[in-house]
Amino acid sequence: MSSDHRSPRATRRRFLQGAAAMAAFSVSRVGLGANERLGVGFIGAGGRASAHMRIIRSLSDREKYPVDPVAACDIYRPRLEQRMKAFGIPKGYDDHRKLLADPKVDVVCIATPDHHHGYQAIDAIEAGKDVYCEKPVTHWRQFDLTKKLAETVAKSDRVFQLGTQAMSDSVWHQMKKLVQKDGLIGRPLFGETGFFRIGDWGERGMRVDDPKARPGKDLDWEAFLGDAPKRPFSVDRLFRWRLFEDYAGGPVTDLYPHCLTQVVDILGVGFPDVVVATGGIHRYTYELREVPDTCSLLAEYPEKVTISLVGTQANDHNLTQNRGAGARQPAIRGWDGTLTIDKNKEILFTPVRVKGAKKPQRIPIERPENTPNHWKNLLDCCRSRTKQTWSPMDLAFRVQTVLQMAALGVKQGKIARFNAKTCEIGLA
Repeated sequence: MSSDHRSPRATRRRFLQGAAAMAAFSVSRVGLGANERLGVGFIGAGGRASAHMRIIRSLSDREKYPVDPVAACDIYRPRLEQRMKAFGIPKGYDDHRKLLADPKVDVVCIATPDHHHGYQAIDAIEAGKDVYCEKPVTHWRQFDLTKKLAETVAKSDRVFQLGTQAMSDSVWHQMKKLVQKDGLIGRPLFGETGFFRIGDWGERGMRVDDPKARPGKDLDWEAFLGDAPKRPFSVDRLFRWRLFEDYAGGPVTDLYPHCLTQVVDILGVGFPDVVVATGGIHRYTYELREVPDTCSLLAEYPEKVTISLVGTQANDHNLTQNRGAGARQPAIRGWDGTLTIDKNKEILFTPVRVKGAKKPQRIPIERPENTPNHWKNLLDCCRSRTKQTWSPMDLAFRVQTVLQMAALGVKQGKIARFNAKTCEIGLA
């Protein structure tokens, strides 16, 4: 959970409290040797954070990779203490700024509710830390914050990796080369993708850890709310935050970064002109749920490329075999042919049916998706000071813009348009 306040008065109070610590921030080490150890600090100690803690502990203990979990923070002390004990994390904090002031922390893992990601990532970058940030990079209503984070990362020398671990799969990088360098499909035309699951992960996948939990010395409710609307305390909002639009966006921002990121990257497109989206709560209709369980979108780009994305949490059948849980295999279409994936083993190039067409091709896929490898990609970049990770911030910005346009369009029942000159989203 987050340790951040974002109402103006609370933000200023927290900032002043942490001013001394902020003054002590130092830029992380550069040019690390191959065996010099990196320290990872975890902002958030919930379910997703625990998965990352497990990975870092395994890299350290089993693979003998030079990295250590050195600190964690959370606004809910019982959960923080449980994670520290389970993964041998020596230091715990109740505020992420205190963690960022720890000189042993070189890299931070941000795994908090969506509406805290952007603020905490900016704080981390400005503190001289490299960042692994869970998707989505920001909340659906925070487009201005997305822009600010992108600008902050671009101006810094810090390394950023978004937690779209599907980008560790070589198939997407192989496809990108075939499209952008080899020109195999000719001029790019269309990208099709989707994400299908069954299950309400907000209600059933996020349990209430303690029904008796209450705000106090062990639980900072004001910090949890951050810049979201002020609400009375609720154990459901605290522990099942994915159900509520104040903190999450449903599949459009929770799941779709996992299938849209690679398509945007392969096609090499920038920001869309127009996004049209539809969706709503089609299956999980109960009082608590506010976010959609179904959403589909069309994005039109100035490069004369279209991307379609369809999906739902109400049915998990895919028309094509999965490569990654829930993600529909994409089709990348160009003037000369189409790239798809065959039986999770090969990239299949199917030429268009015209005279003089190119020949069909099959290209073996080199390696599958692997989240520890996604982490190692970031950590290797931290050592070499290479900013181009597998899922960098400039790519995250382009992807999140599409998803924020879709979420706003569904919310207001309007078409979302992007003004490239002013870098603003408009609805009509």
